[in-house]
Amino acid sequence: MPRTTAPMTTPTATGSTPVPAPAPAPALTTTGSAPTPTPAPVDPTGTLDAMSSWEELVTSALLGTDRRPPGTASGGPDGAAAALLNAAALHTVRRRAGLLPAPAAPRPEPAPADPRPPLPEAARRRLDRLLADRAAPSGSGGRRGTAPDLTELIPQWLTTAGVHGYRAPDAALPALLDAARSRTDLRPQALAFAGPRGLWLAGLNPEWKFALRGASGTSLLPDVTDPEAVRRLWEEGLFAERVALLAAVRAHEAGAALALLATTWSTERAEDRLMFADSLRTGLSGADEDFLERALADRSRNVRATAAELLSALPGSALAGRMAARALSCVSPGLTGTEPFVTVEAPHECDTAMQRDGVVALPPSGRGERSWWLGQLVEASPLGVWPARFGGRGAREIVALPVADGWTEELHAAWCRAAVRQRDPEWARALLGAPSTPPSNGPGTASLAERSKLLIVLPAAERAGWVAEFIAAHGLSEAFQLLGVCPVPWAEPLGRSVVDALDIARDAGSYPWSFSGVMGLAERCLNPAEADRLEVLTTTPDEPADASPGANGYWSEAFQRLVSTLRLRATMDAELTPDR
Repeated sequence: MPRTTAPMTTPTATGSTPVPAPAPAPALTTTGSAPTPTPAPVDPTGTLDAMSSWEELVTSALLGTDRRPPGTASGGPDGAAAALLNAAALHTVRRRAGLLPAPAAPRPEPAPADPRPPLPEAARRRLDRLLADRAAPSGSGGRRGTAPDLTELIPQWLTTAGVHGYRAPDAALPALLDAARSRTDLRPQALAFAGPRGLWLAGLNPEWKFALRGASGTSLLPDVTDPEAVRRLWEEGLFAERVALLAAVRAHEAGAALALLATTWSTERAEDRLMFADSLRTGLSGADEDFLERALADRSRNVRATAAELLSALPGSALAGRMAARALSCVSPGLTGTEPFVTVEAPHECDTAMQRDGVVALPPSGRGERSWWLGQLVEASPLGVWPARFGGRGAREIVALPVADGWTEELHAAWCRAAVRQRDPEWARALLGAPSTPPSNGPGTASLAERSKLLIVLPAAERAGWVAEFIAAHGLSEAFQLLGVCPVPWAEPLGRSVVDALDIARDAGSYPWSFSGVMGLAERCLNPAEADRLEVLTTTPDEPADASPGANGYWSEAFQRLVSTLRLRATMDAELTPDR
């Protein structure tokens, strides 16, 4: 018996109108053994094609087909309601079947070529393991065990790969950029290793946009002798590209770089002017003085301060001369009987001219105004003016003079900052004093952070030797910051001094976890050739009665980890060495 369907009601603005039910889904019929679909019902009203969106159907249903007929419906209320339901059924199938494709985006430009040689196969596999270990979830608890910490070896691996001039494998670029995104300390080396192809890839993923800001070394720069190409990139390039371009032009011809910077200086943002001014540190010379002198009147306080700092690093600049005149009026030699000393009369005001030359008038919390102003004047004065002021005495003799009225700390700290700013090794040696002298009793400053800055001024071998003697005299408790500025791998005297101090601390039953930072540095900085000599330290000796519980077991484990890390570093170096 034929099956009948009761009419449905559809709400309209005038009430409920009986309408037929929507057509049933297509049924399958059988012809032979192959099922074939029965053709779908045809829309008699012709409104399906007229409906352009689901939103319009919803609007018609909400307002009623009398007020908002769907499409070009005909046949009165019944025809309009039927057309609405048929269109809704069709759109439902379409929505469930899939989404309409979005308009195609423009294809990206092809990745640029990277002419550097590829990694050796063993090094490529090592890189994959290092990056995979970085992404692996860390275990619970503190770092224990004898296995090397691979994540701490990534920076060293990248440095060595950069020394050999290898390019990153294309397949490793996403993981490399992810590593640089999560660890800012990796970015300079990782982006240099990723090269122009890494920068190209970073432009396609918003999560890697940091590379576009900071990857100046990986930009593809035009020929600096092509003025039109230089001008175009300078006016249209990304900020990182412009910084890299300025550095490249400056390395080729300093005057051309200043002329290029002057073309847009007045229209640059304050933060960009600050970065451009700071970039002049590299290759700073007297040729930059006029530009920096004009920058002293910049709208931005930070730009003015940077310009003043750079000018004070030029001993022959007019600003350095003005600051020296002020400082010499405050610091002078005195004499008590036959004993010379230093007298200090700090400035009583910070006038407009001083502020224009970079002196900050408002001191930090807890600092007196006069001592604050004095420190800035001495710091910005050329160190070469002091021998003449003190009767031809050298830096060591001047620093050794007593300072009246308790001004020693302030005056010596300012001389320390001046030695760092002017890169003066003679004054750095004088202010550091002998390594065997306790910092609290020596010249200069007791601050280990300031002493680290002074050490950077010294040649690398002298720096390592000074720190080695300091550790031999004072142990490791105050040496962590000093070790951080020594060249890697550590020279043999420094490495031996660190290992001996660790061995002494173990034999004394010292609390082992207090040396974990130095042990971590040793893993990354000791010469890998020292591994065999350190093997004897991996044994677990008898524990002294007054030692921390389990201390010797920890020490043994730490030395085993040190040895295994050094051997792994040696293997990685061999893998990166050509023709291996």
